Amino acid sequence: MTRRKILTTSALIYANGPLHLGHLVEYIQTDIWHRFQKLRGHEAYYICGNDAHGTPIMLRAEKEGITPEALIERIHHEHKQDFADFFVEFDSFHTTHSDENREFAESIYHSLVANGDISRKVISQFYDPERGMFLPDRFIKGECPRCNTGDQYGDNCEACGATYSPTELINPVSVVTGATPEERDSEHFFFQLPHYEAFLKEWASAGHVQQAANNKLAEWFEAGLQDWDISRDAPYFGFEIPGEPGKYFYVWMVAPMGYMSIFKNFCNQNPEIDFDSFWQAGSNTELHHFIGKDIMYFHALFWPAVLKGAGYRTPTGVHTHGFLTVDGKKMSKSRGTFIKGRTFLEHMNPASLRYYYAAKLSDNTDDIDLNFTDFRLRVNSDLIGKYINIASRTAGFIVKNFAGMLGNDISEPALWQEFIEQNEVIAEYYEQRDFSRAMRAIMALADKANQYIAEKEPWALAKDETKLPEVQAICTLSLNLFRLLTLYLKPVLPRIAHNVETFLDIEPLMWTDCQTPLLNHKINKFKPLMQRIEEEQIEALQQAAKDDVY
Repeated sequence: MTRRKILTTSALIYANGPLHLGHLVEYIQTDIWHRFQKLRGHEAYYICGNDAHGTPIMLRAEKEGITPEALIERIHHEHKQDFADFFVEFDSFHTTHSDENREFAESIYHSLVANGDISRKVISQFYDPERGMFLPDRFIKGECPRCNTGDQYGDNCEACGATYSPTELINPVSVVTGATPEERDSEHFFFQLPHYEAFLKEWASAGHVQQAANNKLAEWFEAGLQDWDISRDAPYFGFEIPGEPGKYFYVWMVAPMGYMSIFKNFCNQNPEIDFDSFWQAGSNTELHHFIGKDIMYFHALFWPAVLKGAGYRTPTGVHTHGFLTVDGKKMSKSRGTFIKGRTFLEHMNPASLRYYYAAKLSDNTDDIDLNFTDFRLRVNSDLIGKYINIASRTAGFIVKNFAGMLGNDISEPALWQEFIEQNEVIAEYYEQRDFSRAMRAIMALADKANQYIAEKEPWALAKDETKLPEVQAICTLSLNLFRLLTLYLKPVLPRIAHNVETFLDIEPLMWTDCQTPLLNHKINKFKPLMQRIEEEQIEALQQAAKDDVY
């Protein structure tokens, strides 16, 4: 197998609030895929960080009476700890508010200017005369111009689904001060996206996005690509456009460059890794972005076009996932289903969420539902009742009767071979991000292992001393099957896999370890790997979510 060089990213998390379970769909999905690549022996890096610029951060910092820098520093540490406690393992978790990102923003901007890709245009926007600032669409509210529903944002109506310009709102008000906004003109800078239409059509059709994403891109191509406003007026927290006082790069211009700047920062700390080999045009390395479908426009149109215009490589894959619903509905604080990651960690084992998401995720853009009844039953059934049950039913006999020593051979070669033959099948499911099929395949094997144990009944045989060699053979095979299942689940359950490696007294499992059984080897005493989820835990979690302060 050729050793690949893979750089993987998740969307940079905005630095103005806590992680919640909706966010974690993406980071757990990416982490599983990245861990799988490392298990296969590839040179793989996973980088992410905080998206740290923009009006919301500026205004929240003002509200708290602190600087934007202090706010993003605090949020950065909170996010980093939450991710670590969900076993999301980044090689680097940095920020877009960095010297490296400023350098990339300025150099890429200069390249686009030199290409003739940047134009200037005077536009009319709403302005808050009390705060003295132009207002983003989400900081304006009013009555929908289509259905007259009140308290709607300046870009779309949540009641009827209409989209519109903020200037079309009826009785608009500023969310910042409550003042009536005024229309004012300002010169803005635009990236001329239509220059790259032919390139983008070719890139999108070459398999770099999923079919559903390609279909959506086709709609946008048919409607016609528009120039993209990459500037914002002061006051604004971000990087000033070189030579243009009072004009700042729009957060979405700078944020994707964070993938480059965070990796550059990582390479500066690890000089054996060559930044250019991952980002230069024509590179034979791989670049994979995992994103939500709500930001596909930025990642599958603007970002590849900007990279192309600036002379860098374009993404190998932009992998898009859907949203999270909870119990079939949008997350809701009043129902206790808008749940912060930290709140979940205070009530549940993070392995349960990682497994449940894996069991739901496939390589499409469909939404996934966290149904708490199904969540409890599936985790208890699959992880406790099927997977962990294999070791808990057999390890004690090895420790008690054979001083922890496994036997010298595999007593049922056909069953052992059946588990080995699923190795590449499961690997392909992981590779294609079809984690739900991988979990089904793994649990089907777990069923076969449990069926084997039930048929052999080692607990009955152990009562007869003359049958002890048979008991050792049964339990040796069972624990070897358990070891293979642990390997197959390791991208999803890294902490449990680590504890199993300690229990079996083995080196960290790699994907190639499937071929060699563990024989004539001493294991340690088995300790419980996970507890069942009780209904009371879920009730307590939902109540805590209702009580959370954001």
